[in-house]
Parts: sequence; C-alpha cells; structure tokens
Amino acid sequence: MKKETQIVSLGRDKKWTKGVINPPVVRASTMVFETMEEMRFAAKNKANGEMFYGRRGGPTHFAFQAAIAELEGGVGTALYPSGSAAISNALMSFLKAGDHLLMVDSVYEPTRALCESLLAGFGIETTYYDPLIGAGIKDLIQENTKVLFLESPGSVTMEIQDVPTLSKIAHEHGLIVMLDNTWASPINSRPFDMGVDISIQAATKYIVGHSDVMMGTATSNEEHWEQLRENSYLMGQCTSPDDVYLASRGLRTLGVRMAQHEKNALQIANWLVTRPEVDHLRHPAFESCPGHEFFKRDFSAANGLFSFVLKEGDVKSVTALVENMKHFKMGFSWGGYESLILGVFGIDKLRTVTKWDSSKPLIRLHIGLENSDDLIADLEAAFERFNAALKK
Repeated sequence: MKKETQIVSLGRDKKWTKGVINPPVVRASTMVFETMEEMRFAAKNKANGEMFYGRRGGPTHFAFQAAIAELEGGVGTALYPSGSAAISNALMSFLKAGDHLLMVDSVYEPTRALCESLLAGFGIETTYYDPLIGAGIKDLIQENTKVLFLESPGSVTMEIQDVPTLSKIAHEHGLIVMLDNTWASPINSRPFDMGVDISIQAATKYIVGHSDVMMGTATSNEEHWEQLRENSYLMGQCTSPDDVYLASRGLRTLGVRMAQHEKNALQIANWLVTRPEVDHLRHPAFESCPGHEFFKRDFSAANGLFSFVLKEGDVKSVTALVENMKHFKMGFSWGGYESLILGVFGIDKLRTVTKWDSSKPLIRLHIGLENSDDLIADLEAAFERFNAALKK
C-alpha cells in the first residue's frame, strides 16, 4: 500500500469508528462493568485496545496510536502531551541511576537541558557526540551505556546522521537506539528499517499541521514496547481525546501538505542560493548540508524546515532582516501551514564536542503553504533591510 493510501486508511477499524468516517471523540475517565468477568477481561487486555481506565485511553486514542505505529513501522505508540514529554519519558523509561547516555551534540535545546538538569540529578551521565561521528561512536560506548539518542536532521543546524551505521554498532553493544524523527514525520523515513528501537515525534509539528495542538508520540519495536508503554503509564502520561481527534484529522492531509511544504521550500532554497548575502544552505536536499549523502539514501522526501547561513551580520542587521515581515512570522515552533522565521544566536554555547562559527549568523525558515512567489518577495524586502542596516 502506498503512503498516500495508508494515511487515509489507517486507524479506521470499525471497532473504533463504529462505522463513521472519523473515529469519534470519546471522553471518559471511568469505565463501568456489569460483571466481574467483564472487569477481569478488560484488565487482562487493557494493553490491547480494551477500555479499562481513562489514562489508558479510549477508541479515539487507540485509532490514532494504531495509525502512527503502522506508518512508522513499529508495533505500538505511546501518546504524550508534548514532543518534549515524549523525549523525556522515552529516556526515563529505560535509564536509571548509574547509567550512561550517548546524546547527539546537535540535539534540540530542551533535550540538552533535560540531560544536564533532571537526568544528571538522577545520577544519569550524558556524553555528547559529533552528529557525523559514524562508526567512531564505538569509542564512546562504556560498560554502563544504555541508550544512544539520535536526532536527524539536527536541530537548527540540520546535520544528517548515518542512522544505520550508528544503530548497528549500538546494537552490537546492547544499546537501545532512540531517534527524534520529527523532521521526517511518519512518512519520509523508515526508522525501524534503519535499526531504530524507538522513534519519537513532536506530533505538534507536521502530524497536527495546524499549530493548535501540543502532542508527542513514541513508537517502539516489539522488544521495547511493553516497557515503554508501562513506564509511561506509571509516569502519568496521557492526552486529551479532543487533542487526539485533531491530530488524527491532521494526519489525513499529511501527505499532500508535506508535498507542498517540500515544493515551496525547494523553490525558496534555490532562490536563496543565488543571493550574495548567503554563505550556504543547511537544507538536507542540498550538498552544502552536512550528511547530505545520508539524506539521499535514507529519506524519501524533504519538508518545509531548513536554515541558511549568512556571510556576515550582527544582531542589529539580523534583527532588521527578521522583523517587519509581511508573510513570515517569528515563532519557535514549525510544522503548521504558516511560514516562520528565526534569527538564531548562541549556537556555539549549545555545543559540547563540535564547533560552530557564530560570526556567521544563521536564519531558520519554516516554509508554509503560502504562494512561494509571495514568500520570496517577503525575503527580498528582508534582505534590503538587512543590507541597509549593515551599512549604518
């Protein structure tokens, strides 16, 4: 079955939909039973789609979980109230005091903060590694290393990792491999085919697609599913059925939205290459992006999120560039239908083992579903402001 058909079809089993097109919103904290036998049956099968207690979920949740698990290629999906919650709960489900974690140096800033505060306080040690380390990861594995965490492409700077090689070496040493797979969404890569054990999504982004719901997912292979599911439950993780409904509805248009995001972004990226102000692109589909060869091998398509590096600039000129945009808005998230722009400073302070030249400013764009000609005109005016500010 092709992805476009899967997106429309998955999670629509009649036991959840009762014959209607979309799984209905079922709001419930308490399930009641007529007999002890019914209650025992629900308790025994609570992990297999039987309604047992509200925190375990209901039909709205079960339908969406089944859809995400199958799209990503796993056996089960846990739901969380945000992408960060999915990351923290996945890690805490498998790490304990005295364990060692290998974390990619280009990771999402809140994930780094989690490692350096909460996990460190629990007695869990973190070692950061170069996202392009490849087979060299074996030299960093210790006797107490339990998890290898990947994010590909990396947050903001977009380095693409050699996931199959990293996963292979990790498994040779008994490690669990986790991947923040949000950039690819559930349709533009096959994490489990590359050896990943747990694939994490900030569903807030492309799955929801409309900038109106916070949600995270963690999808596991068979070996680790029960531990992820039960430990997340013990930590009290659950999501609103209303939010799940919106995420499920957003999922149905994921394919067409992603295709348009990619098309618009490539048009704008190709225009940016011609600009004299631009040093290079950090777009995985371009050779100037570190790890581009792995993008070509491991991804089926790109999306709307990428960065570019300027040849020069300071806070004043970058501020002139990103302020007073007509169509681009400043915001920290991405994945919705709208275009966003950020001037990112201090990347060098968020690196432990890799260097970043902060003398060349980085601009991150999320290209939405507007007409790309209008977005290019907006950026053209932004460069005029940027150049004027540089001259002052």
